[in-house]
Amino acid sequence: MTLPPVPRLDVHEYLPDLPVPLAYEGPCPGGQVGAAYVRWPDGHRSVLTRGPDVSGLLATARAAGIPAPRYELVHPPIVVQELLPGSVAREPTAAIVESMLEINRRCRGLLAGRSDLPALPLYLREDGPGFCLHGSLRAYDSRTRRLLDQVEEVGRHFPDTLEGDDLVHTDFHPENVLVDASGRVTGVIDWDGATRGDADFDLFTLRFDLAHRAPGLRVEVPDTVAQVCWAHMSLRMVDWAIRHFTASDVTDWLDIADRLRPR
Repeated sequence: MTLPPVPRLDVHEYLPDLPVPLAYEGPCPGGQVGAAYVRWPDGHRSVLTRGPDVSGLLATARAAGIPAPRYELVHPPIVVQELLPGSVAREPTAAIVESMLEINRRCRGLLAGRSDLPALPLYLREDGPGFCLHGSLRAYDSRTRRLLDQVEEVGRHFPDTLEGDDLVHTDFHPENVLVDASGRVTGVIDWDGATRGDADFDLFTLRFDLAHRAPGLRVEVPDTVAQVCWAHMSLRMVDWAIRHFTASDVTDWLDIADRLRPR
């Protein structure tokens, strides 16, 4: 069984249907699903992506001092968001990580009392919506099947959602932050998966990414959530590598999953 990759955003498929004539100005750097720069009739530039309307959560984030973008246009499945200052943090530094940890602290308790919002899903028992696909690990090789067995074993012993009162980004890593020359974070982007949960999930996401991108930098995560966060991130990154990258990338993420597995 071969599972397909997530298709990249085709900007030109959506531009003609928008209620405002936006001019395409090229792809944004980084990312695997795609985003594009567009220009409004008044001349200002924005970023066009495909995703849900999380503008209410982003307003909550901004009120807490988190540099999240405003949504300037929502036309499902397209959102056009504010172009924030700074550039993508290609090479993480200790200063960037510390700035990200401060943002994570600001996310704590922001959604207290918001039981109307669903808690963060982990997809340890069944496929996620385009990611965390179990079938790709089951079909790939004996090592990925062994990892899937471990992930699903965690899923049998824990709830499949991660409860909490925090605002969780769910893809919190250096390529989703913008920084200035000093390493201070000036923007946090790609909030498509934002939801209510435990902000330690974002710390574990960051820890996984740093293990791949900058092994000399480390983030501590409380033991209370480490098991389920490890299972989710291992499934997510290995599945994504199988469907989008090379065999060498799959091996790299399997090695990281082994190294970071809570004992």
